[in-house]
Amino acid sequence: MAETLNSITNPKISIIVPCYNQDKYLPDTLQSVLNQDYANWECIIVNDGSPDNTEEVAGLWTAKDNRFRYFKKENGGLSDARNFGIKHASGEYILPLDSDDKIGPQYTSEAMDVFRNDPEVKVVYSNLVLFGTKNRKFRTPDFDYKKLFEENLIFCSGIYRKSDFLQTPGYNTNMTGGLEDWDFWLGFIKKDDKVVKLEKYHFYYRIKEVSMLSSLDKEQNERLLLQIFKNHLSLYLEYFNPVREHIEAKYFREKASLYRNSIEYKTGNFLCSPVKFMGKVFRRVFSQRKSD
Repeated sequence: MAETLNSITNPKISIIVPCYNQDKYLPDTLQSVLNQDYANWECIIVNDGSPDNTEEVAGLWTAKDNRFRYFKKENGGLSDARNFGIKHASGEYILPLDSDDKIGPQYTSEAMDVFRNDPEVKVVYSNLVLFGTKNRKFRTPDFDYKKLFEENLIFCSGIYRKSDFLQTPGYNTNMTGGLEDWDFWLGFIKKDDKVVKLEKYHFYYRIKEVSMLSSLDKEQNERLLLQIFKNHLSLYLEYFNPVREHIEAKYFREKASLYRNSIEYKTGNFLCSPVKFMGKVFRRVFSQRKSD
């Protein structure tokens, strides 16, 4: 009876940690999970066919605390590994966590307080801290639904209900190489959904010399941005008219070329700042604030 009451007042949160070639960072990630002041959690470690020592590292943590659970699967990419982990999750809430990042000790407790006090909340996230080759605090943008079409406003470790996840196709496996979080939030969050940003700095994103996102070249980035647009074509067309925006962008480019050598242009008095749909969607480099 006491256990049932506890599960109602303090529902379980499942922390999903996909792993691929990050064994040297994994202990820091799992220690941050163990440090949580919210006790009712499980951590699902998903070995996505990693050729390194992930299995050995995971074994040390499952032996240390039975709230850590380990699974191994064939390599299918980050999105597939997250979907796999969530499928095996027993918690009411989901927190994806990359195997080289960390969470602060009060992240889950503060997030669960928000969900407990307001059942209408769909996603909780926070400000973040960059660490590694760069170290600084970073204020993530306040949530604005329409801005989500232009840039990713929420890092990968936003917290949400598993029941809401099950109403979606999950993380899209055609997002290979990055931007899968942005793609997921576009499909997961609806116009009238309530999203809450905690003002404290609860998420720690590791900056490395070479990461999946920092190594993306322009062609790869364009491919991923275009894939996001294709995945959510009908949604984008509810809010934008790409034909009109393309015509306006072309008009202003032509005007700019006429004034390029003018005094007005050189002194900054000529302003050329149209709302350019294609430029915003396909050339704005963001995604999870993970670029260097």
